[in-house]
Amino acid sequence: MRFGDKTVLPPVSLEICTGDFIAVSGSNGGGKTTLLRIMLGLLRPTSGCVQYFAEGRPVSDVSTGYLPQKNSVDSHFPVTVREVVNSGLLTGGFRRPKAEDLDAARAIAGHFGLSELLDRVLGDLSGGQVQRALIARALVSRPRFIVLDEPFSYLDRANSDLLTATLKELRGTATIIMVSHRRERIQQLATRRWEVDHCVTEIT
Repeated sequence: MRFGDKTVLPPVSLEICTGDFIAVSGSNGGGKTTLLRIMLGLLRPTSGCVQYFAEGRPVSDVSTGYLPQKNSVDSHFPVTVREVVNSGLLTGGFRRPKAEDLDAARAIAGHFGLSELLDRVLGDLSGGQVQRALIARALVSRPRFIVLDEPFSYLDRANSDLLTATLKELRGTATIIMVSHRRERIQQLATRRWEVDHCVTEIT
């Protein structure tokens, strides 16, 4: 991936298997978020491609939950916690969520302590509350592929522990890629580790 004359990521070949939990670490500006955005199809690489498979066959995409870094989200946009969480139910066809989908949204909001905040707008919330709403949005559809960019940012210890326990339950049933500087959390969760610093190195 190049931006103008700057090479952010050199040619790299990576394989992710169903059920992997990959923890990604590395220096600031080293290309971690760029790598995630390429995997998600949000950024087209300068060369090369990303291919998904299901049952051994190429598919155009897979069900995905994505948590971007909080500082990339406009917290002052006039949207409620309920709307943020429910937006994670939208599919490519933008079908209207079913009753059971909305029940799942309320359940995961409650799981992350958001039940009393559902009608509050993001601009009225603390950084940790906004982060929990975005995490609930990423997980509400029970996606097969979960990508989390610094999920522990803004969370206190209790909510960090809650998220760690939640991800442990998902490990093996979903394929998870997580960028985090919290090394103690990485050690608890990851089955594989990548170091990204303008290249990608698997740490064994």
